[in-house]
Formats: sequence, C-alpha cells, structure tokens
Amino acid sequence: MGGEEEGGDAASPAEGPATGVEDRRAVLLRRITEEGGFAYVSSVEKAASGDLRAAEAAREMAWEQLHSGPWHEVVDTWRDAYAMACLHVAELRACAGERGEALRALDMGIIMGGPLLRGDLDAIVGKIMSDQSEAGGSIGTGSDCAERWKEGISKNRDLAEVLQILPSKSLSCKTIVKRSSISLEAFICDYFLHDSPVIISGCIEHWPARTKWKDIEYLKRIAGDRTVPVEVGKNYLCTEWKQELITFSLFLEKICSTNCAANLTYLAQHRLFDQIRELRNDIMIPDYCFAGGGELQSLNAWFGPIGTVTPLHHDPHHNLFAQVVGRKYVRLYPASTSEDLYPHTESMLSNTSQVDLDNIDVKEFSKAENLDFMDCVLEEGEMLYIPPKWWHYVKSLSTSFSVSFWWSAPSIPSKGR
Repeated sequence: MGGEEEGGDAASPAEGPATGVEDRRAVLLRRITEEGGFAYVSSVEKAASGDLRAAEAAREMAWEQLHSGPWHEVVDTWRDAYAMACLHVAELRACAGERGEALRALDMGIIMGGPLLRGDLDAIVGKIMSDQSEAGGSIGTGSDCAERWKEGISKNRDLAEVLQILPSKSLSCKTIVKRSSISLEAFICDYFLHDSPVIISGCIEHWPARTKWKDIEYLKRIAGDRTVPVEVGKNYLCTEWKQELITFSLFLEKICSTNCAANLTYLAQHRLFDQIRELRNDIMIPDYCFAGGGELQSLNAWFGPIGTVTPLHHDPHHNLFAQVVGRKYVRLYPASTSEDLYPHTESMLSNTSQVDLDNIDVKEFSKAENLDFMDCVLEEGEMLYIPPKWWHYVKSLSTSFSVSFWWSAPSIPSKGR
C-alpha cells in the first residue's frame, strides 16, 4: 500500500510570489486556462459571484480530471483546481448555514486537492470549527456506543484465545526483541544498521494521545464532522473490499457496532494528522525517525475495530509503528524471503504477497509454509521498528489506533550479524 507524496504550499518561483488568496487563485486560473480548462474557469468566475451551481459544476469538472488516468499522472494544476472549486463550494455552503456540507467540501479539497490553496482550506475549517465550539454544539455519543467503545479498547484476551484467531504457527518461532527506552545511538548501532526489527517501549507515555484517544467523546468533538476515507471489508485483496468517504463520527459508530469481517471498517494508511491538526498535536515524532540522517516521508493513521487485517506486504521506507491504543499481532519476514512469499505480478500489488497467512494454500504456495519468521503481540504504548522491504502482516486484537512514521535515509552499508 502506498500514499501520495506531499507537495509545497506556494506558487512556483517562475510565477513570482503569491501573497494572498486572490493572487494564488489568479495564478491558478492562468494555469488552468493554459491546460484548456476554459469551461472550468467560466464556472469558477460565476461561483465567485455567488453561484453555487457553478461552483459545484467546477468541482465536478476538476473531479473528472482527477480520475482521467492513474493518480501519479494527474497534472498538479487540476489537483489545485479541485481544491479551488471545493473552496468556493465551502464558502457558499457556509454562508447558507450548511456547516456540514461546507466541512465535507473542505475535507475533500484537503484529501484530493493540491497544495497551492491548502492554507486557505485550513483557515476556513478552523473558522467553522471555532464557530461550532463557541456555539456550544458538539456531537454526543449514546451510552451503548460508549460502553462498547470502552470494551473494545480494553479487550485483553489471554494467549490461548489470541492464538485461535491468529495464523498457524503464530508466536511459536522467533519473538521480536524488546528494548526499553534505548538511546538513539543504541538504536542505530544495534538495529538500524543491521536492518533488524526491534520493539521499543517506554517512549510514548508522555503523548497526549495515550489518554485522549481512548475517549470517544474527545474524538467526536475534535473530528466528528470531518470526512475521512475508510476501507470496508476483510482486506484490500478481497473482491468485496471497497472504499468509502464518511464522517468521522459515523466511522466511530461503525467501530462500536461492526462484528462481521466482511463489513469491517478501517481507516488505514491515511494522513489523518495532516488533515486534522488537533490530532497531530497529540503525538510527537520520535528521535529514532532521524536515524541515518534521513527525513520523514509520511505520517499515517491506522484506526479500526478488532479483526482488521493488513495482508502480508512490504514498504520501501524505514517504518516506526507506534501502537497508541489497543493491541496488534505483527508477523515479519526478512527481505531475503521475497521470492518464497510469491509477490503479486501486477505492478499495483507487486509489494503484496499472494499468500493468505490466515488460510495458506500449501499446494500453490508450498515454499511459504515452513519459512522462518519473527512475530509479536505489540502492546499498547510500544513501537515496532520495521526495516525497509521487510514483509509484514498485521492483525488487530482489540479496537486499535496506531501511527506509522515512514522515513528515508541515505544508503548505508548494513552490518551483518
């Protein structure tokens, strides 16, 4: 699974500085005209005069451009154009008192739009949320949902019960080493340079998230009306799997009520903290993420009910996976086992194994059956370092909220054991 890279938030130097929203919009309209978007420009000009239908039409035109081909081939101008149209829709919806629709438009602009007008999107979100707070409005939670929420978070099955829902041979091979509050130097020397996984405990207890994210009322107050992308289904390899855009409050309710694996709702690998800055303030970037002189590439949220599964796959970056709320089972295979894990041949899934660890077809994938692996139950408050290209499978053992820090680093020769 992968995410899009972040962009800047200003006009290119060749166009000169854009100091205000009107300057940035004028620059963008010139770009769109150069791309042949004359109908879009006409609709935006009408939207600027208060025409909501024209604003919606402009947003639809930009949306079609976003889906005209593979995401990485979408011209940046049209991503910015989509954000601009979302701004117009939001401004007009807000003026009409349609706060929920305005927030949805803004979130879509943040999630799918380009970076040029990102500050303007954030500013209107902030104003709407501030007005909501001053008005004293907040989304409440039913007592049944609140109780199920607490039960889901605190669920702590014993080993025998856990093994019944895990892949065959789990917790029977090699357990991942666990260290407490190790220094950055020790992390680099003992694990980073050796491409060796390690669990680090005792380093995130000071995060506000450790207590705040257990409070469903807090989450609803901060993010309840915001729109987020979720996955529905067992996992992204299943035919019934799909993606939806829903409010965060509805997502929380689904976490409390979902029991069927086919309908599991999972907020997976989403840049939630870039979208909702209040949640970003609840966590901190661990010093370990600067190992090797690299830089943070992506900060993603993984939030869902018991039973969510991320199939066996690998990622290109160093990964520090922080288990903030709940518990997860994680299984790791070294990069050297790649051929024996039967990667998909399609380019979009080439980093994902065809082997279903929950139900291995030993006839078709015979080499995978007896491969050595490392695994663990990642407890609340622990972080797991996963080196680049290491294969990993993850299953939640309770309601779970995790954060992954991906970072790149200059190529450094590994020190073999």
